[in-house]
Amino acid sequence: MKRKLTILVTGVAGFIGFHLTKRLCDEGHYVVGVDNLNDYYDVQLKKDRLAQLDIFTESGLFDFQKIDIADLSDLEAIFNETKIDIVINLAAQAGVRYSLENPHEYIRSNIQGFMNILECCRYNNVSKLIYASSSSVYGGNTKLPFSESDSVDSPVSIYAASKKSNELMAHTYSHLFGLNTIGLRFFTVYGPWGRPDMALNIFTKNIIEGKPLQIFNKGKHTRSFTYIDDIVETISKLLKVDSFDNKYSILNIGGENAIDLMDYISMIEDTLSLKGTYDFLPMQLGDVEKTEADSNSLSKIIDFSPKTDIKIGIKKFIDWYRLYYEIN
Repeated sequence: MKRKLTILVTGVAGFIGFHLTKRLCDEGHYVVGVDNLNDYYDVQLKKDRLAQLDIFTESGLFDFQKIDIADLSDLEAIFNETKIDIVINLAAQAGVRYSLENPHEYIRSNIQGFMNILECCRYNNVSKLIYASSSSVYGGNTKLPFSESDSVDSPVSIYAASKKSNELMAHTYSHLFGLNTIGLRFFTVYGPWGRPDMALNIFTKNIIEGKPLQIFNKGKHTRSFTYIDDIVETISKLLKVDSFDNKYSILNIGGENAIDLMDYISMIEDTLSLKGTYDFLPMQLGDVEKTEADSNSLSKIIDFSPKTDIKIGIKKFIDWYRLYYEIN
């Protein structure tokens, strides 16, 4: 197949990175994928995702390199070896709760690593940098839905602060060097091949195994959930947009309707045909009570916004979960 763009995807063995790379290769793009395969969660899951991409390695559309974006010399070597058209930076130390235990890793991966990405883009004439931000930057905001024009000056976790820092750093490089940057504020992404530390995975596992569900804030959370295919579709469409009004853009990507946590759990139970037991706990430090996405800015640019029905998305995840973990 004839190659189209040459795209660097960081965090390629991660949940979003894997799905996105599969789509990009299907579309005929050549993807250089990098990941450090750290052990924040099950490394075998990451390797199994990569194994799904072997078909594209064989067809010459995918090349995996195990590097850490926090290592500038290794990252520079990628750019020296290959002319990169577009960078999609999804590599990051994930998890709000883990940032309470190991905050230094968030500075190293999410800030130092992102600085290295910016510098490589600056010196290698990269046409566009798309990077993962997060709905967590909205912190304790109480005005709903969250809009890109809202203040994000009150992050409540180091993870959120690192993502806000990424947006500020990107703004600086767009202003100083004319780098086209697009920051995507993801709202609770879920789906097949999802991370084991995400709520959907944890709840599904515990319901199947008959273990109590730890429900923080006594179940009073609400979230905008975003199915993985909608994330991938969004990024694919953004790649086709030649120019934006500004060199620097921030866009929400989130499901239209915020879902109550207890309703979400009920949907999981209904899909499993099993009932869970609950352990209601206080609000977790660093967490936020509600998120709700305003994705109007996104839909104006690409005429698309996340639309997968939550029940359909949960069923697709559970079908995958049963198959992957060999559960009848």
